[in-house]
Amino acid sequence: MFLCEHFSHLKKLMAQKEKLQCLKDFHKDILKPFPGKSPGTRPEDEAEGNHPQREKWASKLDFLLSVAGGFVGLGNVWRFPYLCYKNGGGAFLIPYFIFLFGGGLPVFFLEVALGQFTSEGGITCWEKLCPIFTGIGYASIVIVSLLNIYYIVILAWGLYYLFQCFQPELPWASCNNKWNTENCVEDTLRKNKTLWGAVNATNFTSPVTEFWERNVLSISDGIEQVGHIKWDLALCLLAVWIICFFCIWKGVKSTGKVVYVTATFPFVMLIVLLVRGVTLPGAAEGIKFYLYPNVTRLGDPEVWIDAGTQIFFSYAICLGAMTSLGSYNKYKYNCYRDCLLLGGLNSATSFVSGFAIFSVLGFMAQEQGVDIADVAESGPGLAFIAYPKAVSMMPLPTFWAILFFIMLLLLGLDSQFVEVEGQITSLVDLYPSFLRKGYRREIFIAIVCFVSYLLGLTMVTEGGMYVFQLFDYYAASGVCLLWVAFFECIAVAWVYGADNFYDAIEEMIGYRPNPWMKWSWTVITPFLCVGCFVFSLVKYMPLRYNKVYEYPDWSIGVGWTLALTSMICIPVVVVIKIIQSDGPLIERIKAVAAPVRGGASSCPQDYQPKCNELAQPLDPNWNGGLMKPTHTIVETVM
Repeated sequence: MFLCEHFSHLKKLMAQKEKLQCLKDFHKDILKPFPGKSPGTRPEDEAEGNHPQREKWASKLDFLLSVAGGFVGLGNVWRFPYLCYKNGGGAFLIPYFIFLFGGGLPVFFLEVALGQFTSEGGITCWEKLCPIFTGIGYASIVIVSLLNIYYIVILAWGLYYLFQCFQPELPWASCNNKWNTENCVEDTLRKNKTLWGAVNATNFTSPVTEFWERNVLSISDGIEQVGHIKWDLALCLLAVWIICFFCIWKGVKSTGKVVYVTATFPFVMLIVLLVRGVTLPGAAEGIKFYLYPNVTRLGDPEVWIDAGTQIFFSYAICLGAMTSLGSYNKYKYNCYRDCLLLGGLNSATSFVSGFAIFSVLGFMAQEQGVDIADVAESGPGLAFIAYPKAVSMMPLPTFWAILFFIMLLLLGLDSQFVEVEGQITSLVDLYPSFLRKGYRREIFIAIVCFVSYLLGLTMVTEGGMYVFQLFDYYAASGVCLLWVAFFECIAVAWVYGADNFYDAIEEMIGYRPNPWMKWSWTVITPFLCVGCFVFSLVKYMPLRYNKVYEYPDWSIGVGWTLALTSMICIPVVVVIKIIQSDGPLIERIKAVAAPVRGGASSCPQDYQPKCNELAQPLDPNWNGGLMKPTHTIVETVM
């Protein structure tokens, strides 16, 4: 009898052990990612049409470097220093810091926290949080799509210059080339006052300007004359698009590793160029010119407009990219701390870049015997005319030219592929069950890159510079970014509720951020955006190229169409959402202003008991109801 009971008990133990081993095998073999699939892909996901689990950053450093690479770009080096000297030197820092703490940092943190809270890209995050303002996401994706088309053209120019550096003599240093005209005068002649006085009476041009306009661009007389494609630039454009594709084609797994080089090496080279610049003769005068305060300029509204637009440009906000990068964070990641650190890094880079740039411009002005104001440039004029001219006057000019253009390429490259990654993430999250299967995401990225390349070919024609400037002035203008930022703050602070969003942030990071963020979202940032937006329209000036060529009216119309294409998304989607809902008008608005059923939170199952306060209960009979994943049950049993 005792043996029978013992045998029966042993048999039950064996059956239980066999069942447990079966569960382990199921968890090990069935739920593991398959080759060629997105991480977390399960067979039942593909069979039942469920989208795979979302990727996460492999480490905190991946996220930090990706964000740093995304918003520390060309604008920090070639736009901020020029705006600083133009708008009162050190006095410009007053409006700059007002917009930084009142607009830039709060909106930057809002977007990263929103992505982390919802685990969604730049469009679907708004669909979950505040459906009536989903148009914010569509506006952002339009802006970043247009930005990605023309921003990468700068990298094509930089790559072309880099190739030209590998010659015995820099081709823009002399007038002995086939593209030079009779009016070309080498800069060394400026030292000979007698000869320079005679030359100055004629319509002279410098060799670096002729290299840029006659060789690189082969620029036509206007946007009406588009001309032929410059195939050397077209190949350079293709090369940088291919590089961009391979930087992001595996999602955050590839992006998170590439930025270890692209986001760090430019800082090393910037420091090298800074040390070299401050040791040149005339550097002190250049730095003085950069920072000498002129407080009278603060009375000009244009100074405040420049400060506001520079902040929004340099922090890469209102593009959906920061939201997409934040969506790959773990739910409990302290994004508040890192956003403050990254914000400090961004502004510090802009400030230090001014020393590196103006020390060299001071040297060039002394060498030519002219005022620094005559050589100070912004944008492409600084990168492809002023700075190349300066390095041609240095000892070892080829070395410094190569170093500068490598830095330029890396600064622009990581900004480009981070923005493209944000664009792709936002679009993939719209159709996750379709685009996250197998290699469909990679194919989709290739299609987006190829279409963007074809559209970008219009900017490497003989009239391409005019097309480029049209996009730059209107498509991703400060007006568009201010418009989107205003509605982001309204949606989060006034519709979803600033206190509710603070509760969500506290759940994620363990404490409530400084109240300054909430005050900014509620009052300060909307006020600054409206003020800057209105003054931008009042002070609007039609686009000109090189302060001489006036764009025809039809092209100005095209430019405003590009701008309105993004801005109109927000009111249009508001109307569509209200029409699609049922009931009286007020009830419709309330329905589409509330978060989706189940809440906007992406709180994992491990934290679900704590997150129930942030989410509405799920109705199992509702179509959007979620079931607890099978593998969670397995892990609980084990």
